[in-house]
Amino acid sequence: MTEPSPFTAQTFIERCNILAGKDDDLQQIITRHGYPPMWQRKPGFATLIHIILEQQVSLASAKAAFDQLALKLGTITPQRLLQLSDDELRACYFSRQKAKYARELATAILSRQLNLTALHKQEDDAVREALKKVKGIGDWTADVYLMMALQRTDLFPPGDIALVNSMRKVKQLPPETTREELLRIADSWRPYRTVAAFLLWHAYLSARKKG
Repeated sequence: MTEPSPFTAQTFIERCNILAGKDDDLQQIITRHGYPPMWQRKPGFATLIHIILEQQVSLASAKAAFDQLALKLGTITPQRLLQLSDDELRACYFSRQKAKYARELATAILSRQLNLTALHKQEDDAVREALKKVKGIGDWTADVYLMMALQRTDLFPPGDIALVNSMRKVKQLPPETTREELLRIADSWRPYRTVAAFLLWHAYLSARKKG
């Protein structure tokens, strides 16, 4: 089965409306909060480093580390990152583990184990497989890269705490709802699960701002 084309500014709104037409809960998000931003990041090494920094920490903490790295390096490239010492990375708020992951990614790219440009033409599963060969990149990191950098339409990362919490609230699900049950509900949003995820993130962030 051919995967849906990556979304654009125009098709993103169209796909929001398609989902809203099928799911009253998603329609309520648009009614209350408007359309979500089309979160978009430039594909490449720097974005992957940013997503690695976001693993299991707040977005604000990750952005502080990323901004500090950008200030240190100017342009964030594999070559420049590998020139930094442990102390220099620590000064950019990298934990020891994330410094290791960042170096693993930089090395994979320079050794041509990973070709980020080639990912644009590959299907989702092939992209995920290629990224996960790098130590420190798992399903969540690969999925967020697919969703936000490559604008792929049908991803739903069940390991994302904010996404799961928003889904439970919007769908009025009990706390004990299993991962499998969440994925079953998300299946009803195929082939636009990424767009549904953006709507749920939008509801989560909007509620936090108002709260």
